[in-house]
Amino acid sequence: MSMEQIIATVRGLDGVLVLSPGPGGDFPELAWGDAFFYYAPDGQVPTNVQPYGTIVTKNYPDDTASHLDPPGRWRVNIHVDRTTFHELTGEEPRGLSRPRDHAAADTVLPHPVYGAQGWVCVVNPGERTADTVDRLLRAAHDAACARFERRHEAGQPVQND
Repeated sequence: MSMEQIIATVRGLDGVLVLSPGPGGDFPELAWGDAFFYYAPDGQVPTNVQPYGTIVTKNYPDDTASHLDPPGRWRVNIHVDRTTFHELTGEEPRGLSRPRDHAAADTVLPHPVYGAQGWVCVVNPGERTADTVDRLLRAAHDAACARFERRHEAGQPVQND
């Protein structure tokens, strides 16, 4: 499974906005080459919610455990609910205690930095994890859509102006 395949799958979902920062944009150089997935039916970048999924193509200063700097390494990150997190990792998000090899490819793991917030990740998804990544991204999209609708129905601002 390639980054391009994941991005194409996500772009096919209703109301999605995929940000892919690059040179000449408003995003810092560190984010260039990465992708951020939002539910944004109006096509505008949400200012009051986090993406429900991302692809990162390099180490970040506080996130080096996956060893993403060598060519060809990248990681998909997905926000999941507690039940799914437990099913995938055998632990609760806020109770992570087992050491993990976050550089392992094609393996679903708690995110090395944001696992406690319910994020899982896969370095270079392949045959073992492709279907799971697809399923998780679709579920994360549906959850983001449901949150959007609840906020909209409650009269909360959906976007900050």
